Amino acid sequence: MNLDAKGRMALPTRYRADLTERCQGRVVLTVHDDSCLLLYPQPEWDEIERKLVRLPNQNKRTRTLQRMLLGHATEFEMDKNGRILIPPRLREFAQLEKRVVLAGLGNKFEIWNEEAWEKSCGDWVSHEDDEGDMPDSLESLTL
Repeated sequence: MNLDAKGRMALPTRYRADLTERCQGRVVLTVHDDSCLLLYPQPEWDEIERKLVRLPNQNKRTRTLQRMLLGHATEFEMDKNGRILIPPRLREFAQLEKRVVLAGLGNKFEIWNEEAWEKSCGDWVSHEDDEGDMPDSLESLTL
């Protein structure tokens, strides 16, 4: 996918109708510590935001997570062509230039710099044989 000269990204057609139906095209964009952006439909973000706000923030990692996700959260409405304008500070965070990758993850999307995405994919494949501890939540998952 490409960003245009103004930093707008057109969401693929197959997602536009669903986003228009589910949230009237309202979405929220924020940062992720993998150096990508997270794009949530507004109702999904509202739930995440409620959970984040309720976390006790005496713990430094919790405060950092709240600051990152909540502090960078930006609300948008898709235009009639299914585009969103990614602000400069978020483009800089994720090093988004011309070519980007949109990865669907169920209730949200990740937006990556294309080169960073390809490098991450290579890293995932090369670490595939690592038999580190699998989280309990994944032990019962059958693909």
